[in-house]
Amino acid sequence: QVQLVESGGGLVQAGGSLRLACAASRGIFSIMGWYRQAPGKQRELVARITSEGRAAYADSVKDRFTISRDNAKNTVYLQMNSLKPEDTAVYYCNAVSSIYDYWGQGTQVTVSS
Repeated sequence: QVQLVESGGGLVQAGGSLRLACAASRGIFSIMGWYRQAPGKQRELVARITSEGRAAYADSVKDRFTISRDNAKNTVYLQMNSLKPEDTAVYYCNAVSSIYDYWGQGTQVTVSS
């Protein structure tokens, strides 16, 4: 059983920073990433990164968020800078293996204005 354990969410003022981390208990993942879901909205991709380190971002977070990955630790990080109130959401970690898509339980990020 693969478990994704997220950490790092919380409350921050607009313009502040947070760093999310997601550690996988086991497995090999071609892609790891972060999605978010705000109240009343659909879940959307924030950023993802391949095992080779190629990253992709949603337009809304480009130049503010940075995704990184430590393959040895099976951990993916999301550095979030210049946070805006519209970044408020539950952030979910995602890990894609050859046979299955795994999801974390979600961590709340709240940005106050």
